Amino acid sequence: MEKRNLTCIGCPMGCLLTVEMDNGEVTSVTGNTCKRGDDYARKEVTHPTRIVTSSVYVTGGAIPMVSVKTAHDIPKEKIMDIMASIEHVTVEAPIKIGDVIVANAADTGVDIIATKDIAAV
Repeated sequence: MEKRNLTCIGCPMGCLLTVEMDNGEVTSVTGNTCKRGDDYARKEVTHPTRIVTSSVYVTGGAIPMVSVKTAHDIPKEKIMDIMASIEHVTVEAPIKIGDVIVANAADTGVDIIATKDIAAV
């Protein structure tokens, strides 16, 4: 029987979770005060995912960079691939929140989208 201790990030409570596993299967989750804690713990110990945030260069814009993020969570092991896929990206202003900056980043099926409006100058 394996035990893992986690701090939940599913809501602002930050519950201290204990996950018990047997042969790679979650047998129990304790310490959570809501369903999100249980869901988070089970996913985190079996297949962790993350939302990746960064920024890319902008030409012809009111500011030189735009903040971006993955449109959905991606497998944790793909974070560096995602970062490599945007490392040399430059976009032309204007940019609107939600614009796709990189489609299907690192072959994950997940787009990189803008999280800020940038006006052209």
